[in-house]
Amino acid sequence: MDERMEKNQSKAHKVLLSNRKTAAFTGVLDVLSFDVAEILLETEQGMLLIKGNDLHVNRLTLEKGEVDVEGRIDSLSYSDAGGKKQGESLLGRFFR
Repeated sequence: MDERMEKNQSKAHKVLLSNRKTAAFTGVLDVLSFDVAEILLETEQGMLLIKGNDLHVNRLTLEKGEVDVEGRIDSLSYSDAGGKKQGESLLGRFFR
């Protein structure tokens, strides 16, 4: 199999949300920040901001690009990582 195709298949981004209480994510490149109200992930599809209450990262396997989250999930919002303005910080892009 072509190496590029294999890399793309292993990094596919998926979200599995169950009853707004648990979520499993694949295709995660990095966890940039997290607390009980917000989790910020860098994914294959851009930046993902998870908002809610009593959020916990249950499983984190960056080698496989997998993250499991538990708590009350109120929103998932994406921001295109490619739309970055030069000199603007990551958090500045989210809070404009």
